[in-house]
Amino acid sequence: MKILGNSLHISNSGKLIARSDKTPTPGGLVFDSNKNKIGKVSYVFGPTKKPYISISLFRSADIDRIQKNYGEKLFVSKPNQKSRKRRRRPRNKK
Repeated sequence: MKILGNSLHISNSGKLIARSDKTPTPGGLVFDSNKNKIGKVSYVFGPTKKPYISISLFRSADIDRIQKNYGEKLFVSKPNQKSRKRRRRPRNKK
């Protein structure tokens, strides 16, 4: 796990907004300082040096605890890479 950044606030759409020094990959799992899964990186926006990150919260995330601890460090892990198998098309018989 790598440090993602600090939490800022919860937006009107219910997503947690955080500020980071590095750009994370969308789909990465986000953990709080107690190593609890709280959501997924859904969107990265703003300046490239210090981007803002929109995090879709899981239903199991404790929103009251997150609101009390604004500014807490968040961590991110890489998203699961699903193996993509290539399907070959059958050749047309003449």
